[in-house]
Amino acid sequence: MTYEKIKSDDTAYMGMNREYKDRLFKFIFGNPENKEWTLSLYNAVNGSKYTNPDDIKLTTLEDAVYMNMKNDVSFLISDTMSFYEQQSSFNPNMPMRFLVYAGMVYSRFIETSLEYRKYSSKQQKAPTPKCICFYNGTSEKEDKTILKLSDSFSSKSDIEVTVTMINVNYGHNKELMDACKPLEEYAYFIDRVRVYQKNSDNLEEAVDKALDNLPENSIIKSFLTNNKAEVKRMCITEYDEERTLRETKEEGLEEGIEKTKNIFKLFMQGYNAHQIAIKLEIPEEQVEAILG
Repeated sequence: MTYEKIKSDDTAYMGMNREYKDRLFKFIFGNPENKEWTLSLYNAVNGSKYTNPDDIKLTTLEDAVYMNMKNDVSFLISDTMSFYEQQSSFNPNMPMRFLVYAGMVYSRFIETSLEYRKYSSKQQKAPTPKCICFYNGTSEKEDKTILKLSDSFSSKSDIEVTVTMINVNYGHNKELMDACKPLEEYAYFIDRVRVYQKNSDNLEEAVDKALDNLPENSIIKSFLTNNKAEVKRMCITEYDEERTLRETKEEGLEEGIEKTKNIFKLFMQGYNAHQIAIKLEIPEEQVEAILG
């Protein structure tokens, strides 16, 4: 079963509100210009062999922003709705985040699809969701980790969301990296930025050096080089968020847990990062870092 008639967001992406900036992962793999890289990533994750990038229909919600940085990608191919998110810090609450986001995507799917009849007396078929979190934080994690929504509840629930967290730090998941060269090069680039930043303590210089040292036959090099200013800004912002998260954790475990609970409680009630920061009287950067 296919959903050829669902509205694609390719053009919507190009005209989105640029007040909210992309993270590097989304900039690479959620960009309509790079659909062949998104397809390569999808094939590597699922063991599929799709060859036509135009089979992908981007469904990313550009107007559903909780933070200043966008790190999510969603798209439809055949009968699968993929939800991808990149995280530079471990977040066990990812299943809840995916539940909320997927609900909004499927709501729009139902409203825009010419095939899905929500008032029909017959069972209507919808795309199968697949939730993947790409982790590239500095803490050691297994190559693959399964996160479950049910772990968030104090008693048995009828609702379950399973998220596969894949470690995409360079050197991990070799088979996956071999199957998707853009992902391997992204992982290598991030690894080089971190190494060079430690040596020079200058993040902008580290990004420049990492770009220069990408192999000439690199698939993503020209794209990153042509957008160097944007790439630098994204790397700096992500580094600042990682540092803020570390500082938040150092404030004390008990206080941090209580603060995190309050933040996610407001988040689930529909408040954005700015509104949460005002209500809790804490820096907005801390809210964004905890929400991931």
